[in-house]
Amino acid sequence: MKPFKKWALPIFILCFVVGKYLYKMPKFDDGERSPNFEWTLPSGEKSSLKSLEGKYVLIDFWGSWCGPCQREFVPLATIFNKYKNTKFKSANGFDIVGVAVEKKEKSMRAAISRHNLDWQNHVFDKVNSFRFFDSPIAQLYGVKDVPTKYLLDEKGVIVLVNPSVEELDDFLSKNQ
Repeated sequence: MKPFKKWALPIFILCFVVGKYLYKMPKFDDGERSPNFEWTLPSGEKSSLKSLEGKYVLIDFWGSWCGPCQREFVPLATIFNKYKNTKFKSANGFDIVGVAVEKKEKSMRAAISRHNLDWQNHVFDKVNSFRFFDSPIAQLYGVKDVPTKYLLDEKGVIVLVNPSVEELDDFLSKNQ
């Protein structure tokens, strides 16, 4: 058996890290049209991304089991309340569509209540395996990790992919 080369382990680690990064990359990039999907509001009426055109819309994929997602709830609520009724240069308002990648809808509802998420567009995206994010909307968007975010312009075109809360606030403030 040949001796183990000093460079083999670092090369293996580098390949693993790069592969993981590429695997978790969002499916869509800025400038691409966001695919439409529909959901049922708590009131029982149907809604869709298409029905929100005319506003800036943040699609936020999250999970009640996700610590980083929960840490973003308060800052996202602040952004939502700051811009929800704002008249932008090219859009009339801002909304959030929270897509909860969950096994149980009651987990989503408990997190919404606990964190006072007061936007109305909450979507339950039932997953069977968190390892593969096999829920319908997560699959449509190629989500393999949460949080994952897409900011759409008034025409449903992606303008930011995975923005931080600061980047989101900066973008919205510059477009007023």
